[in-house]
Amino acid sequence: MDNAFFAILSRMKTIARWGLMRGTRQENLSEHTLEVAYLTHALVSLGNQRFGRQLDPGQAVLYALYHDCSEILTGDLPTPVKYDNPAIKEAYKAVERVAADKLLTMLPPELGEAFAPYVREELEEELLAVVKAADKLSAHIKCVEELKAGNDEFRL
Repeated sequence: MDNAFFAILSRMKTIARWGLMRGTRQENLSEHTLEVAYLTHALVSLGNQRFGRQLDPGQAVLYALYHDCSEILTGDLPTPVKYDNPAIKEAYKAVERVAADKLLTMLPPELGEAFAPYVREELEEELLAVVKAADKLSAHIKCVEELKAGNDEFRL
């Protein structure tokens, strides 16, 4: 099944986000991923320039590009469900690990090692924290956009 990885990545544009909310505009996983990559680059750059960090922006952006790719196989589980209960959180992390491993089997063998740290989220904690912050900023931006469009459902 190797070589199917890039074909399955193209499914990101068909995976809807915000399943529990009625939005004024549908957002897909591909759009979200790109926005998180942009925000990650900005956060790493600001951290390096203003706070003397020495994070690799390329590594961070690569992680951002793959941070939700397991959702191609699992779908987008809403955050309140995913993180509300420690047992559900651990079970979902296990599901994400299985999905990540499945995706990696779709790569030619010579690429698996290069992609594994990003698909499996096996990077240094500081980079992971920046991408998670960018992910939260992306969600905040979506909420602001919905509120500006008059959608009070995002006022929670």
